[in-house]
Amino acid sequence: MTIILQTAAIAIAVLGAGAVAVTALNRDIPDFAVPAGPWEDGSALDGRAFHMTGTVRETGAGMPESVFSFVDGQFKSSRCQLACDFGWNGYRTFTEGEKIHFTATTRCHDAPFTVVWYGIVTGDEVQFEGTWTTRRWYWTHQINAVGEGTPTPLAGGAASG
Repeated sequence: MTIILQTAAIAIAVLGAGAVAVTALNRDIPDFAVPAGPWEDGSALDGRAFHMTGTVRETGAGMPESVFSFVDGQFKSSRCQLACDFGWNGYRTFTEGEKIHFTATTRCHDAPFTVVWYGIVTGDEVQFEGTWTTRRWYWTHQINAVGEGTPTPLAGGAASG
């Protein structure tokens, strides 16, 4: 009986230590915190597209050009589409004077990727920030981005929407 209890105690200790290790490895990182506002389902940007360029905050590395498209209350990033068929996702907006704030949360159907975008459109210019978060059972990794865009293609590259 003592050997059974010792074996059980060892098993509990090993499993407990493993659970602590996995918990330590899988520290979650929250998605981008979109500012509070009187958000409504999107339509204010329908029919518009912006050619975007950005920078990864952590490294300062440039991001490839992307096109943000808004159609019938739906949003799509061309680069996210290339990376992992994110498809069209609903977006939300609110207007503050001449500024249109927008946000969209997109999820890849085939991988554990979540991208949260937040931007402000003023006339024909847009500023954005957001996060690309990868959640796996053993770790969570996040890339933070900032950037800008216009309705016309940016110098030096063309992106498809």
